[in-house]
Amino acid sequence: MAIVVHLRSPVTRHRPYGATETAVFLREVLPAAPRVPVQIAHLAGSGGYDDPSVDKALSVFIDAIRKRDPRMADVYFDISGVAGLGQWQGKKDLIAARMRQIGLKRILWGSDGAFGGGMTPAQALRAFQELPLSARELQIIYTNLAPYMR
Repeated sequence: MAIVVHLRSPVTRHRPYGATETAVFLREVLPAAPRVPVQIAHLAGSGGYDDPSVDKALSVFIDAIRKRDPRMADVYFDISGVAGLGQWQGKKDLIAARMRQIGLKRILWGSDGAFGGGMTPAQALRAFQELPLSARELQIIYTNLAPYMR
């Protein structure tokens, strides 16, 4: 059975989040689920990309991927709610760069549907398409299929 995880605790609870908490997930949780597809929601955040702790958390995974850490073999990231929420537009280049560092084959496009300010899936797709990704890169992401959907 696949695992879809929302790593970031609710921002209203003001709990610590960032590299330390992600390292615990990498060290303690992923080894308990070998060969299980794991989908990390919202590029390891809670939507948007305003909070610098999200980038710090995501960087732990990127470093593990770069080092070919076997715990990351079946880990995927969805982009749901990252583009279109908060002050994300000033971070377009960073978001695209992080997606490339993760590896576009690990990125799953999705939408939370009508959330927050009532953003529809079509609006979420338009926001996602504003990221500085090439047509080829977008096509890779659009055709990715989560392993549990195969």
